[in-house]
Amino acid sequence: MKGRWPWILGGALAALALAAAALAVGVRWWLDRPLALAQPVVEVSIERGTSPRAVAQAWVDAGVRASPELLYQWFRWSGDAPRIRAGSYEVHSGVTPRELLAKMVRGDEVLEAVRLIEGWTFRQLRAALAAAPALRQTIAGMSDAEVMAALASPGKPAEGWFFPDTYLYSRGVSDLTVLRRAHAAMQRHLDAAWAQRAGDLPLKSPDEALVLASIVEKETGVEADRGRVAGVFVNRLRIGMRLQTDPTVIYGLGEAFDGNLTRRHLETDNPYNTYARAGLPPTPIAMPGLASLRAAVNPEPTKALYFVARGDGSSVFSETLDAHNRAVNRYQRGQR
Repeated sequence: MKGRWPWILGGALAALALAAAALAVGVRWWLDRPLALAQPVVEVSIERGTSPRAVAQAWVDAGVRASPELLYQWFRWSGDAPRIRAGSYEVHSGVTPRELLAKMVRGDEVLEAVRLIEGWTFRQLRAALAAAPALRQTIAGMSDAEVMAALASPGKPAEGWFFPDTYLYSRGVSDLTVLRRAHAAMQRHLDAAWAQRAGDLPLKSPDEALVLASIVEKETGVEADRGRVAGVFVNRLRIGMRLQTDPTVIYGLGEAFDGNLTRRHLETDNPYNTYARAGLPPTPIAMPGLASLRAAVNPEPTKALYFVARGDGSSVFSETLDAHNRAVNRYQRGQR
C-alpha cells in the first residue's frame, strides 16, 4: 500500500498541472477572443473613483455580453485595475477583453469638441455650449454674473473673457468645465500679451487692453490691418478723440439691433455708444483672438486717425478728416 502513494500523489500532481495548463490556455483564449456585444458600438462613461468591479458591471450593463465577475477578475488579475482612468469610452465589434482593459488604462477615450469663434459674444458662446454634443448642461438657468461667480471670478463681466479656440472634452463633463478652461486660457494669453505691451500705451490695465482687443476683433478680420486699426484707436485715445466705432454701438443695442445701423442709433446715448462717449466702453464687446490681443498692446505706429472699409475686408487709412471723407465717398457711398 505504501508503494502506491508516490504513484497516486504523482498522478494527482500531474492532473493538477494539466488542469492548470488547460486553465491558462483557456484564459489566454478568452482574453484574445472577441467579446459579444448587444450592439455594434458600446459606450461607457467612468467617473473618477469608480471601483474596478463597478467598471466591469458598467460594461455589461451597457451591452458587453460577458460575466461581470469574469471581467472584474481579469482586471484584478492583470494588475492594471488601479490604472483604469476615468473617461468616456466606446468599443466596437471585435474588441477582446485584453483590448478593452488596455483602452481604459491608456485613457483612449472618446472626445467631443466645441469650437468657440473669434468675435463671438458671450450669448453666442452659451448657445454653442448648449448645442454641444454630450456636454452636461449646468448653466442654462444661471445669469452671466452667476456663471462668472461659479468660475471664481465674481464681479467680472462675462463678455470677452473666454479665449476662442477648439476645446476637446470627455462625454458627460459639464459646460462649466469647458468654460473654466476657456476662461483660464484667456487670462493666460492676456497676461502674456500685457507683459509684452508697448511702453507708451494709453491703457491702464489688462482689462482695458482686452476691451480694445475686442473692438479690433470686430472691426477687421484682415490680419494685415489689425495692428493699424489698433493704432488708429490708440491715437484717438491719446488725444481724447471719441473712438466712434460702429461695433460698440451695435453691441449696446443688443438683440434690438435689426442689422440696420441708423443715425438715430449713433445719437442715442448708452455706455457702449462711442460716438456719444469718450474713451473705451465699460466691457469687451466680443471674444478677441490672439492676433487682436497682440495688436491691442503693440499697435502699428501710424499717424492715421480714420479708416473705412473698402468692401473686400480690408480698410483705407487716413490722417485727416478730408482724406477720410474722400475715402468714404469712394468706398461707402459709391461716389468717385
